[in-house]
Amino acid sequence: MNTILISIIAIPIIEILLFIKIGENIGAINTILLIIFTAVVGVYFARMQGIMTIKSGFTNLYQNKLPIYEIFSGASIAIAAIFLIIPGFFTDVIGFLLLIPFTRKLLLNSIMKKNKNLNKEGKTIEAEIIDEKKDEL
Repeated sequence: MNTILISIIAIPIIEILLFIKIGENIGAINTILLIIFTAVVGVYFARMQGIMTIKSGFTNLYQNKLPIYEIFSGASIAIAAIFLIIPGFFTDVIGFLLLIPFTRKLLLNSIMKKNKNLNKEGKTIEAEIIDEKKDEL
């Protein structure tokens, strides 16, 4: 919960700082045009990656394979599109990184490793099943 609160506060601060620094270098109108350009290009690439992910998912379903990577990839593409629509350079960088298939695979591998470690540390309860037969009338 603290991570979410910190990011809600930190991300706008980073974005404002980047707006000021980039605006000083290239000008206010160019900064605004760059923000609009990155949003349009990012949403276009998110759409293309989403279509490719859906096709790959259907291919896996036809081959009777679970489309685990495609489900994760689709979710990360949706998050990337949201980050790209939000005006700002920091969120655009995060969005574009989520659109790159290589970085999505790295993220998926780290999440899968973390989940495997959590499953191994789970508590195991040993029990004995007793089959009791009730009297039949």
